[in-house]
Amino acid sequence: MVAKMTSKNQITIPKAVASAFSSSYFDVRREGGSIVLTPVNPDASAQVRTKLDELGITEKDIQDAVSWARRPQ
Repeated sequence: MVAKMTSKNQITIPKAVASAFSSSYFDVRREGGSIVLTPVNPDASAQVRTKLDELGITEKDIQDAVSWARRPQ
């Protein structure tokens, strides 16, 4: 199957593939020359906190990022 990326970097997953998964959310990562999608549960806050801990991201880092994103242009 072939999927085309739009000008907004969106790719539609073919129904034959998407229907095999119950999740609407996917972790996206690059492995070499491939894009890997892994279904995730977005409500799994414990998993998110574990990942943030692994990456060394603190609550202050998140607050700083939000403040930066909301700064006046």
